[in-house]
Amino acid sequence: MSTPETHSEVPHRGLITVSIMLGTIMQVLDTTIANVALPSMTGDLGASQDTINWVLTSYIVAAAIMTPVTGWLADRLGRKQLFLTSVVGFVVMSMLCGIAWSLESMVAFRLMQGVFGAAIVPLSQTFLLDINPRERHGQAMAIWGAGIMVGPIIGPTLGGWLTESFNWRWVFFINLPVGIIAFLGSAAYLPNIAKRVRSFDFFGFAMLSLGVGALQLMLDRGADADWFSSVEIWIELGLAITGFWVFIVHMLTAEHPFIDPKIFLDRNFATGLVFIFVIGVILLASLALLPPMLSTIFGYPTITTGLVMAPRGVGTMISMLIVGRIVRIVDARILVVVGLLLTAQSLYTMSGFSPQMDSWLIISSGVVQGLGLGLVFVPLSTVAFATLEARYRTDATALFSLVRNIGSSIGISIVSVLLTRNMQINHAELGAYINPFNPNLWEASPAAVLGDPNALSQLNGMVNIQALMISYVNDFKLMMGVTLLALPLIFLLRKPKHAPSGGGGAPAAHMD
Repeated sequence: MSTPETHSEVPHRGLITVSIMLGTIMQVLDTTIANVALPSMTGDLGASQDTINWVLTSYIVAAAIMTPVTGWLADRLGRKQLFLTSVVGFVVMSMLCGIAWSLESMVAFRLMQGVFGAAIVPLSQTFLLDINPRERHGQAMAIWGAGIMVGPIIGPTLGGWLTESFNWRWVFFINLPVGIIAFLGSAAYLPNIAKRVRSFDFFGFAMLSLGVGALQLMLDRGADADWFSSVEIWIELGLAITGFWVFIVHMLTAEHPFIDPKIFLDRNFATGLVFIFVIGVILLASLALLPPMLSTIFGYPTITTGLVMAPRGVGTMISMLIVGRIVRIVDARILVVVGLLLTAQSLYTMSGFSPQMDSWLIISSGVVQGLGLGLVFVPLSTVAFATLEARYRTDATALFSLVRNIGSSIGISIVSVLLTRNMQINHAELGAYINPFNPNLWEASPAAVLGDPNALSQLNGMVNIQALMISYVNDFKLMMGVTLLALPLIFLLRKPKHAPSGGGGAPAAHMD
C-alpha cells in the first residue's frame, strides 16, 4: 500500500488537518456530551433511570468492537473513502438520535453511531502521520492530541449548556454543521491512497469482538448489576477472557491473522500501548469523578462545573502547543517523565481537597494536570509510531485508540466502585463517633444528643459529605499511585534515530 512519500508535495496540508480534526472532535465529544442530557432524555423517551444508561452503553460497545477493524476496512475501501463514509454515517445517525421517539430507537441509532464513528479517530491520526514529514510528527500529534484530550473535557459543559438553553436533542443536532464542514474539506483535499487486497480473518475478528464487547459490557453494566454478585457480570467476564485468549492463540498461530503479531515486536509501540492505557485511566477517570463531586459536595450547577473544569483543557492546550515545537530538540522520554510527575503532583494536590475549600484549588490542580497530560500525550504518540513500519500504521492507530478507550472504561469502573464502597465504609466509621458518650458531640450539637430529628438530620448530612469527600480523596490517591507506577516504563522506550538530511538512507522502520 502506498502512502505519501514526498510529504512536501502534499497540497493543502493545513486544510486537510482542519477538516479531519473537525471530524475527530465531533466523534470524541459524543463520548461525554450526552452524559449530562440523560436525565432530560429519561422522561421524553419513556425510560427509567436503569435503562437510560443503554444510550451510553450501546455507543461505547459498538465503537469498541468496530475500532480494531479500521485497518482492514481502510485497506479494502481506501482510507479516504472510509473516512468520508464514517463522517456521513456518524452525522446521519446523530440526526436520527436527535429525533428518536423511544428508548429502543435511541439505543439502535446510538449503536450505529458508534459503528460509523469508530474509524474516525484512528484514521485521523494515520492521516496526520502520513501527510507530515517525520520531523513534524510532534506538531501533528500535538494537534491530534488536543482534539482527543480536550474534547472529553468540554463535552459535559457543552452538553449542559445545550440542554439547558435548548433541549437534549441539540446535543446530537450540533454534529450536523461540524460534520458537513469536515466532509466537504476531507472530500476536496484528502489524498487518495491506493487500496490493498487483504484477506479478512473473520474468526480472529469475531474472537476479538467477543472479548472487547463482553469486557465493555461488563465495565459499563457492572455498577447497575452490583458487579460480581450478578450472574450477568460473571458471564460477561467469562466471555471476555475466552474471547481474548482464543484471539491471542489464533493470532500467534494463524497464517493470516486479523492483526499481525509482528506489530507488537516494535518495543516503542508496545510500550506506548501500556502508557496510553494509563493515560486513558487517568484522563477520563478524573473527568468522571469531578463533575459529581462539584455538584454533590460543593453544590455547583452544571454551567459553573464546566467553567471550573475548563482551565484543565487550557492547560492541556498550552502544553501541547509547547511540546509540539520542542519535541524535535528535547528527548521525548524526558518530556513523558516530566508530564507524569506533573500529573502525579496534581493528583497529590487533589488528595487534599476538602468541603470547605474554594474553587481555586480545583482550578489550579486542573491546570497542572492538563499540562502534565499534554506533556505525556504528544511525545508518547510520536515515539510510539516513530520506529513502526508504515504498513502497520492504520492497524496500529486503531489499537492505540482501542487501548486508550479500554483504559478509560476500566479506570471509570474502578474509581466508581471504590467511591461507592468507600463511601459506605467511611460513613460507618464516622457514624461510630456519633454517640451520647462523645463529649465533642455534646459541645457541637446538644440537640442531636437529645434526639432532636432536625439536628440528627443535619448531622447525618455532614457525615455523608465528609464520608463522600474522603472517598474522592482515596480515589485521587489511587490514581496518583498508578501514575507513579508507570514511570519505570520509560526505560523501555527507545529514542528514535533521525533520518539523515536529504532523505537518503531513511530507515524502513519508520519511513514508508
